[in-house]
Amino acid sequence: MTETPINREPVVLLSEAEVAARVEALAREIAPRIDDDTVAVCLLTGGLWFASDLTRALSRAGRHVRFDALWLASYGDERASLGRCEVRADLQRPLAGRTALIIDDVIDTGLSLSEAQRLVRDAGASRALTAVFASKPWPTPRAIVPDFVAWQAPARFLVGYGMDAAGALRGLPYIGALD
Repeated sequence: MTETPINREPVVLLSEAEVAARVEALAREIAPRIDDDTVAVCLLTGGLWFASDLTRALSRAGRHVRFDALWLASYGDERASLGRCEVRADLQRPLAGRTALIIDDVIDTGLSLSEAQRLVRDAGASRALTAVFASKPWPTPRAIVPDFVAWQAPARFLVGYGMDAAGALRGLPYIGALD
């Protein structure tokens, strides 16, 4: 498989400082709705950047959550969802009777977030809350509406802060568009 080269810089939509401010504001919104027994469930790979920043912001807001991860794949290296969700790595921490806060970078179709919510409920979570950094507009109803959203994103091809183009540009500290 040949990787698609990225031959131009993304157009910056949210600066690094704007991303950080939105994460802090979201942590203040989430903190009163969870407790220290809550398990933050990061959706890999894209959710890693947001989950890391959000859990630290929750600590600053007085909530010291536990951490786990689910590795789900619904895009591969494509721009469009494959229409199914593959579980590549399952939960490791017990969730029975606990609140789970599922954290992802972006909701597009809602497939990954819906599957993650099903998996944490099947694992016995008493509550399955969802938090995404970016919510993209979708022309048809999604399977799920996130409980917490940091940013209502435009309908553009987003990169940075966990979002990628065929695996590239995830590590950008800002959010940009490549379209």
